[in-house]
Amino acid sequence: MPTLTEVLTDAAGELYALEPAGFVPARDARAAALRADGQEEAAARVKALRKPSTAAWVVNLLARAEGEQVEQVVELGAAFREAQDDLDGPRLRELTRQRRQLVAAVAARARSLAVETGASVSGAVLAQVESTLTAAMIDADAGRAVRSGLLVGPLQATGIGRADVASAVAVPDALGIAPVDDDGAPGRHLHAVPDPPGVRGGHRRAASSRGQDDAAARAEEEAAREAARREAEQELADAEDDVAAARDVGSAAAAEVGRIEGIARRTDAERDAVRRRLAELDDEAAAVDAELRGAVVARQRAERTLTDATRRRDEAAARLRDR
Repeated sequence: MPTLTEVLTDAAGELYALEPAGFVPARDARAAALRADGQEEAAARVKALRKPSTAAWVVNLLARAEGEQVEQVVELGAAFREAQDDLDGPRLRELTRQRRQLVAAVAARARSLAVETGASVSGAVLAQVESTLTAAMIDADAGRAVRSGLLVGPLQATGIGRADVASAVAVPDALGIAPVDDDGAPGRHLHAVPDPPGVRGGHRRAASSRGQDDAAARAEEEAAREAARREAEQELADAEDDVAAARDVGSAAAAEVGRIEGIARRTDAERDAVRRRLAELDDEAAAVDAELRGAVVARQRAERTLTDATRRRDEAAARLRDR
């Protein structure tokens, strides 16, 4: 009997491989099947799985189709963090350049994969994809989440504190990703701006000064405000994507209606033509019937005339024999 984690991981793996439009029906069907099988807790957990945002779906698509490129992103991130820990300025500058180039190239590939499926990827969504790939470089949990292909929403990371990856990925416990405890404050994705060289050591030294503690607190507040702003931007971008998708569906439906109306008009015209031809054929049939009746009468008269002529001939022949 599979464990709850195994059931959830298997279900999530199938659901997050689907296009967003098919996610909710497939999720609800999977939950119903689990409930019918008596697995109530698993059914409830599957039912609670969130539909991925467009950006998250694009990154999930990338992770499944181009796993090697995602691994390159994560590996470069590990090298970046190592250089940051070593305060290696020249190495950090070089890795920063490589990071930007790699993120842009991989994000472009992700966009191409999405477009190949018929999806539309806006500039706002592409920016979220790039932010998520950058987060995978900066934060180890983010890297695991991106590799899993189970993202629910885009990721952001700053390098200040621990990234709240658990809220942006399905079944985080199965991936070993624990939620961030921030004393009741709203969960947040961290903005993708890595620490400059030396900042970590500076934070350790700042702990000895109240003034520096106050500055750090203000920085945390600013980060929270920035996270809230970006969350709002994400919601707006998702809503715009939904509007665009709805417009696309509406346009496709309108085109389909136009196509079917054209077929209906042609069918009506063909039916009217058939009706006219049928009327003509009825008239022709009536004329033929009349002609046929006349021909039958003429034949009957001819037969009677023939009978009379034959009789008269036979009578004349008999009289001739008698003489």
